Amino acid sequence: MSTELNAASNFIRNIIDEDNRSGKWGQRVETRFPPEPNGYLHIGHAKAICLNFGVARDYDGVCHLRFDDTNPEKEETEYVDSIIDMVKWLGFSYQTPQKEHLYFASDYFEQLYQGAEILIQRGKAYVDSQSADDMRANRGTLTEPGKDSPFRNRSVEDNLDLFRRMRAGEFADGTHVLRAKIDMASPNINLRDPAIYRIRHAHHHRTGDAWCLYPMYTYAHPLEDAIENITHSLCTLEFEDQRPFYDWVLGELADAGMFKRPMPQQIEFARLQLTYAITSKRKLRQLVDEKHVDGWDDPRMPTLVGLRRRGFSPESLQLFCERIGVAKSASWIDMSILEQALRDDLDPKAPRATAVLDPLKLIIDNYPVGQQEDCQAPVHPHAPERGMRTFPISRELWIEREDFQAEPVKGFFRLFPGNKVRLRYGYVVECTDFDTDADGNVTAVHCQYFEDSRSGTPGADNYKVKGNIHWVSAPHALAAEVRIYDRLFLDPHPDAGDKNFLDAINPNAKRVTQAYVEPGLMSVAPEDRVQFERHGYFVADRQDSAPGKPVFNRIVSLKDSWAVKPAKGGGK
Repeated sequence: MSTELNAASNFIRNIIDEDNRSGKWGQRVETRFPPEPNGYLHIGHAKAICLNFGVARDYDGVCHLRFDDTNPEKEETEYVDSIIDMVKWLGFSYQTPQKEHLYFASDYFEQLYQGAEILIQRGKAYVDSQSADDMRANRGTLTEPGKDSPFRNRSVEDNLDLFRRMRAGEFADGTHVLRAKIDMASPNINLRDPAIYRIRHAHHHRTGDAWCLYPMYTYAHPLEDAIENITHSLCTLEFEDQRPFYDWVLGELADAGMFKRPMPQQIEFARLQLTYAITSKRKLRQLVDEKHVDGWDDPRMPTLVGLRRRGFSPESLQLFCERIGVAKSASWIDMSILEQALRDDLDPKAPRATAVLDPLKLIIDNYPVGQQEDCQAPVHPHAPERGMRTFPISRELWIEREDFQAEPVKGFFRLFPGNKVRLRYGYVVECTDFDTDADGNVTAVHCQYFEDSRSGTPGADNYKVKGNIHWVSAPHALAAEVRIYDRLFLDPHPDAGDKNFLDAINPNAKRVTQAYVEPGLMSVAPEDRVQFERHGYFVADRQDSAPGKPVFNRIVSLKDSWAVKPAKGGGK
């Protein structure tokens, strides 16, 4: 089918279009997303998910979710569950009306093993008994060919016998490996007799102790694709040098009759490189283990569970991936592009509300004690059909501390003695005095209001003021914990070269404040998003927030001013 109206063209879609024109796959498109269940997915995986599932969707195909669980020492069911959850959260499905396309490499262990025996029987694989150090030394360099293993010319019978005994558990870890027999002089080091099976006496999260012999990923990956009839195997650029082996092993097994041609085609694309972030699983784990963050779902983390808790919407991540596109060459994507995609997604959706994050008491001395009135503001300023929200005004209000200056600087138009401002959606007030404590800190501001100045009434037009400040009624406001999150790193490339990424951690990446929000947020549910006017977009924390006791995370500020003014404060 044509995809011109569904998505922007790229070199991968061009390949698929040509395959469809030639009838190579009979108009069939099947992709796969093959994570290893040894950690939590990160923002880079979001790009791979959107690409693989998006391509399949746009060509009326199917994308398989396949767990490459070939390393029993690092894999856990916890990660499997999290990955499934994240794929669904991003808005994609591996289900069709006919079938659920959820697979595990461990489903194919017997077939993978049989493929290895076929290679041995064809003289294309052998058991090597060198030590790991000797294998490494004999591999050669980029400028020097490798050296043949002394075990390379074992007979087919001896190799089969040893390989079957490896499976039976007769040997200790590291005693033998099975290697493909290709070319030790190849300029591509990946073709210098790569290992395809190793002994691991380890408990597997799905197969238990049934196996002590496990395939290497580079061997398992192409066979899994062929078993599942994948058409286009989309990989990141680090697998480009592995493509000749991918094609070699499938070609050998197709020649032996194990698979039918055409074979799956591996196509490489540039992985996501995002500034001010890291995506190394090892380094992300270090951040968690050393408690630089509060866990895998810490809202400062680039993990998908972290981004979800931060308040990113699935649609914003899809929009981001659409905007950065798909390329053959690697390049850096600035964090601001991700943040702007988030703003663009949330702006038309998020209802508006008022929050005071650094509260200072404002007392309207001439407002009757015990009186209150309802004020109104639009739920969304550009969507009148969403109606109005109502909140009270009373004698005592909370305002932002930065909205008052006892001695105003030039160009300051908010509250200071003798100046008038409008209380947004309320009255015009004039500052008359302020209170301080023993240390000279301002504890309250006093003002007078003008009864005929209420917003929305004819008298409001009689007052021309330059300042307009937001507020919440002190007796009615809802106390809330608010977490102001910022970028985790100060350096756009925190782990580049020989840098220690820990040295680049932003000490101000999290600030916790006790704030007051308008009472209409009493019933806000976890993961509800809202724009706090003036402050940015916020989400009710999915773990800690509860109706009546909200905890809000700042998702992103209203404007990209990060480089000019990083967040204030600090703390974990």
